[in-house]
Formats: sequence, structure tokens, C-alpha cells
Amino acid sequence: METFTTLTGRAAPLVRANIDTDVIIRIERLAALKRSELGAYAFEALRFKPDGSENPDFVLNTADYRGAPILIAGANFGCGSSREHAVWALQGLGIRCVIAPSYGDIFFGNCFQNGLLPVVLPQQTVSRIASLIEASPATTVSVDLERQTVTLSDGEGFSFVVEPARRTQMLEGLDEIAVTLLSESVIDTFQTADRIRRPWIYLPTDGALAND
Repeated sequence: METFTTLTGRAAPLVRANIDTDVIIRIERLAALKRSELGAYAFEALRFKPDGSENPDFVLNTADYRGAPILIAGANFGCGSSREHAVWALQGLGIRCVIAPSYGDIFFGNCFQNGLLPVVLPQQTVSRIASLIEASPATTVSVDLERQTVTLSDGEGFSFVVEPARRTQMLEGLDEIAVTLLSESVIDTFQTADRIRRPWIYLPTDGALAND
């Protein structure tokens, strides 16, 4: 997983409440597309008109915000059905951080598993940031996970908190498998002792079944 320490760039304001995972990536796109292809269909119903052409009014289609690595979102972002593809689709658009007042629980966890930082700030703060960006699209936002701060290009800053284990996970680029492997020696010690205590639950090392 890619590490996340600091990120500075433009931020696109999409401050609508309850944008669910089906809006982020439609369910029919999940079966046929590779992970690397999902970004082209992120926010499909919002980005494109029925004839397939781009919707010029959608924020991520505008010259000011196209390719922005930070998304300013509304409350309960990523709610709805569980699909890790929603995070992958956002990453496919180049988004590495979302700033919102709250998130769908499963989506929130999936972000940390894939290196996309979900920052939680109060609704009033999110609305203020969005208003400042809308008034001055050239405004940049810096997100510092080590210091847990969001800073605007005019120097105004805001603090956020990430649970320590998840913060370390992001800073070091560790998904849950990588975290587990940090304890590989402990696991090996346990399994060695457990093979002695309960040999019947383990297959022979040569792969043959015990009753062969």
C-alpha cells in the first residue's frame, strides 16, 4: 500500500450529504472492470450526461478542479452498500484524501486499507473550507498526517485526529496483511507449539492427507 505522509494540492468541493457507494461507482461496473479501470467510471451518473458526454457543471469536470487530489465532501460520505471498489474508483480519479464531517463506517475502514486518507472535521469547518475554495479555486490545501493538520494556502489551519494504529498504518503503508506479518515470528512460535499440542488439526508437511 502506498504511504501517506503529506499531500498538497487543489481540493474539489462536492459538499452533498449522503453520497453513497453506488454514486461513487455503480454496481454493474464491478463485475467486468479491473481495479485500474474503475476511475473512468467514478461518479458516473454525475460526471456524464445520458448521451455519454461530460457534464460541464460537475465539479470534477471543471478546469479548476479536474484532477484535484483532495475532495471536500458532505456528511455520511460513502454510505450505502459495502464495496471496496468505491475507494479504488476514487483513487483511479487521482483522489488521495477526502475531507468530510462523517463517513459510512465500512467505506471509512476501506479507505485505511487502501491508502486513501479520510479526514474528519466538523461540519462548520468543512463548510468553511468549501466556501473558501469555491470563492478562490486556486486555493491549495495541505494535509499532514504526521501532524494531523489541514492547512490552507493562506495559512489557516485545522486539526484532525486519526486513531493511532490506523495513522501508523497509513504512514508506513501497511494494509492488514502487512500488519499481521509484522508478528510473523510470534505466529511461527505459536504454530510450532500448537503442532505439538494438537497435531491432528494440521496436514502433513508433504501435503499428503493424514488418512492416505
